[in-house]
Amino acid sequence: MYKFYFEKLDTWNKAGVLVKEIYKATSSFPDSEKFGITNQIRRACTSITANIAEGMCRSTEKEKSRFINISFGSCIEVINFLIISNDLSFLDDINYEELRLKTESITNQLDALNKVLNKQKS
Repeated sequence: MYKFYFEKLDTWNKAGVLVKEIYKATSSFPDSEKFGITNQIRRACTSITANIAEGMCRSTEKEKSRFINISFGSCIEVINFLIISNDLSFLDDINYEELRLKTESITNQLDALNKVLNKQKS
């Protein structure tokens, strides 16, 4: 089976692991949050991987960079919902810290990737 370029990226793979961990962590959130925080954090997390994948198939570095920026914004959105989930005691401190550190690591990688793309388009 052919592997697309995005599938070879460490950032995309780490984000895929984060998606699974977010789904697992949010499965214990209150049912009243099914269409609230649970839905929002899951959508934001899957947006990270989706935008990396879509961006890497674009033909110019400028377009790629735009999608990486969107992915970065989705990471920040995930961090926002992690904070809220921890504040509401949906996530304990240990899970919060683990998920936050993983998300921050992805933001760092996305930032580095974006810097490379911006150098190439200059």
